[in-house]
Amino acid sequence: MNLPPTVTDRAFARLAEIGAAGQGQALRIAVEGGGCSGFQYEIALDEAKEGDLQLTGQGETVVVDTVSLPFLENAVIDFTEELIGARFTIENPNATSSCGCGTSFSM
Repeated sequence: MNLPPTVTDRAFARLAEIGAAGQGQALRIAVEGGGCSGFQYEIALDEAKEGDLQLTGQGETVVVDTVSLPFLENAVIDFTEELIGARFTIENPNATSSCGCGTSFSM
């Protein structure tokens, strides 16, 4: 069964720290052609647009456009802090491979 992506509490908490909703913005997750593996994630603060899937929690919103949605079915959007830096990450069960940077994948 195909399910929309989910967002972890940690990702919503980071958006709250940033104050995205207070600025009228949401975290946009999009998939575009390119990158070293064929597709790449675009992650940015943006305004929600008509037709976007809106995932909400802790007063914050993550949006996915309808074109990107099939690529992100059952994915988990998270926020991680590691020695190399802190970033939003996507665990995507649809990706057959991904590159070391974590922003590029193939299906």
